[in-house]
Amino acid sequence: MHNKWQIFIGILIILVGLMFLIGAVFDIDVGAFCLPLGLIASGVLLLLRPQLVGPDTEFRLKLLGDVHRYGAWEVADEEIWIGVGDVRLDMTSADIPVGETRFRVFGFVGDVKVLVPEGVGVAVSSMSFVMDARVLGQRRDGFLTPLHFASDNYETAERKVQLETNFFVGNLRVKRV
Repeated sequence: MHNKWQIFIGILIILVGLMFLIGAVFDIDVGAFCLPLGLIASGVLLLLRPQLVGPDTEFRLKLLGDVHRYGAWEVADEEIWIGVGDVRLDMTSADIPVGETRFRVFGFVGDVKVLVPEGVGVAVSSMSFVMDARVLGQRRDGFLTPLHFASDNYETAERKVQLETNFFVGNLRVKRV
């Protein structure tokens, strides 16, 4: 599952490169095709994505702006799509259920900041074209570099949070409080 988005992004980059190569060889304005095709593909994805998410997963879409969760809130599986903006998940006062809770965050440009209380297991999987990540004291910056991390207590923890992020340009912070 973690490699699915890497494969998708890799294939997408190859296809765009091939389109520009064919355009250069045959003197075709590929840019005139890329924008309409990108808009059509984005529209289809936006229409179909809520139907592909499981019934127990909350789905949020925000093209511009932020998604914030703080204070007393019930943590549940959630998928967030954001064009440009920030996602803040402060779980320090939240009701985290027993078992594994999954957050999936997709976006173009944005910051994701997650605060988890002590004792909660954390697993992070992130893929970005350009990424700056700080996860539980570990730093990773990169260009098309996947990040996979699990806290020492993840397997044995009663409450677990799994975070998956995919951005074009992303900044990821996960801290224990």
